[in-house]
Amino acid sequence: MRRGNGGVVTVVRAGAALPEFWANGGARAFDTGRAPPKVPGSRLKPPESPMNKIANHLPTAELQALDAAHHMHPFTAGAALGETGARVIKSAQGVWLTDSEGEEVLDAMAGLWCVNIGYGRDELAEAAYRQMKELPYYNTFFQTTHVPAIALAQRLAELAPGDLNQVFFASSGSEANDTNIRLIRHYWAMRDEPKRDIIIGRRNGYHGSSVGSGSLGGMAAMHAQGGLPIPGIHHIGQPNWWAEGGEMSPEDFGLARARELETAIERLGPDRVAAFIGEPVQGAGGVIIPPESYWPEIQRICDRYGILLVADEVICGFGRTGRWFGSETFGLRPDIMTVAKGLSSGYAPIAASIVSDEVAEVIGRGEFNHGYTYSGHPVSCAVALENLRLLDEEGIVERAGKVTAPYLRRAWDSLADHPLVGEAVICGLMASLALTPHKESRAAFAHEAGTVGQVCRDRCFANNLIMRHVGDRMIIAPPLVISEAEIDTLIARARVALDETYAHLKAEGMLVAAG
Repeated sequence: MRRGNGGVVTVVRAGAALPEFWANGGARAFDTGRAPPKVPGSRLKPPESPMNKIANHLPTAELQALDAAHHMHPFTAGAALGETGARVIKSAQGVWLTDSEGEEVLDAMAGLWCVNIGYGRDELAEAAYRQMKELPYYNTFFQTTHVPAIALAQRLAELAPGDLNQVFFASSGSEANDTNIRLIRHYWAMRDEPKRDIIIGRRNGYHGSSVGSGSLGGMAAMHAQGGLPIPGIHHIGQPNWWAEGGEMSPEDFGLARARELETAIERLGPDRVAAFIGEPVQGAGGVIIPPESYWPEIQRICDRYGILLVADEVICGFGRTGRWFGSETFGLRPDIMTVAKGLSSGYAPIAASIVSDEVAEVIGRGEFNHGYTYSGHPVSCAVALENLRLLDEEGIVERAGKVTAPYLRRAWDSLADHPLVGEAVICGLMASLALTPHKESRAAFAHEAGTVGQVCRDRCFANNLIMRHVGDRMIIAPPLVISEAEIDTLIARARVALDETYAHLKAEGMLVAAG
């Protein structure tokens, strides 16, 4: 072990005894509290240079032209965006974004479901700066480790439910779910059941956009490109009662959809099925909150057939459902839990597979030939540790569950009386509205799915509110730190957007149900 001038432990050989000063230190485990080293000419906040600021000084139109000329956007029709121009976000604070025209926008999506702690927390920037000064990078291959990775793994084991005590790091939820495919299949191979390689997911589930994780998910548009899904991945129906429940009660529908897993296991062969993966609440699928009967039945089936249960907590984790993890909210006992996004509140790319003791013990019997250059990146780990410290010590997760979520629920429920809204549902600080031309029948629109949602999304954007549409559902997942006054603003702007959407649909003759 060696210590740098700033009091930050840098590298520890694997298996070395852990010093007492950080063994129980949680989020501050890698910091002795001493000031960072004084380097001539350096400051905690690096000096600005023309290169730091030049982009924000260009006129918006020039930035948009450069963006269109050189930047390929994810999940975007590039030619169409090039014609209209992307909105350029310049800065952010709390739940508010500021664009290049000086407009302030309420971000009700926390970026991409990730900025749980809100924008503009200096503590996270300073944690990154300190770590970059001391150990900007080192890997955990080749029998080495470093303190930020050790400390974060320890903290995640403390926070995770049940016996989830081992952590494999990645840089994104997609990478972590790719890791899970390897983990699951290697686990069964190590148990002398190599034919047990089928993983079951759900239609309209989302587990990432890489070849492996995109296959685990059930997004039809993604599967239409690039030869997805890969072999050995099977999908069952989603627990979306509003769109697919028909005349069944939510409880009966939840049981029916859960029992599709048992039917699939029997059809594919109990000796072939390795695992089931699902989000506690489907996020990118439209904030689909399952009926109460659903997850207990899924757990029963996994237990009966001895298959691994993977809870994808990339969106639901770190306070989003009102508790630290969605698995706690729904009473799940996962064997593997995928986390990302809120782990660092999006301030640095990091993700992890949190693995049960039993699965880790089997995997650990031999070499696991898998890993990433940035697995357990020290800067990302340092930022994540500081993020978790603030979420915990400032009571952000607790307040989100006990105060903010109930207030948001009451406000969100008020939108159900709008003539365009068929249902308003919420779990913690993630919620959705189902748009419909006919509430009583839960009818879809005659126009192609997503047409109306896009209109409503554009009206939200025009009213300086970030809401996302998934098909014809409107969804939110604001930072956990959103205030009651900001919730009132969110609801007011959402109602204006709904009114404008309704007026547009009426004027264009689009309030027509599918035949």
